[in-house]
Amino acid sequence: MRSEKFKILIVDDSEIIKDRVSEMLGELENVESVTKAGSFDEAVSVLSTAIPDILLLDINLPDKSGIDLLRHINENAWKMHVIMVSNQANSYYRSVCKKLGATDFVDKSADFDRLPQIISGLN
Repeated sequence: MRSEKFKILIVDDSEIIKDRVSEMLGELENVESVTKAGSFDEAVSVLSTAIPDILLLDINLPDKSGIDLLRHINENAWKMHVIMVSNQANSYYRSVCKKLGATDFVDKSADFDRLPQIISGLN
């Protein structure tokens, strides 16, 4: 069991999703902080100052894609758990994201409520 609490970054262009996830995860005992970003550029700005333990990442962002951000994370060798949270949950996107190092993939419309369980299971 992890003794330290997680720092989480949510990257999604939907304020409703960011607020819902933030509220959901803020109730977990193993979460220290939740930061939110709404675009690729905003996420890169946050990541340049502090690397979270967990990144919750949507595929569709207004400026670039979440897949672009996954590649950027790999290029910079930033170490974190990346959980894709998207409505684009087909096998193609799941495969691409796994190959790029995503820890898990959550379908917003089908298994969104699994997020607390997934977070609690990470080390």
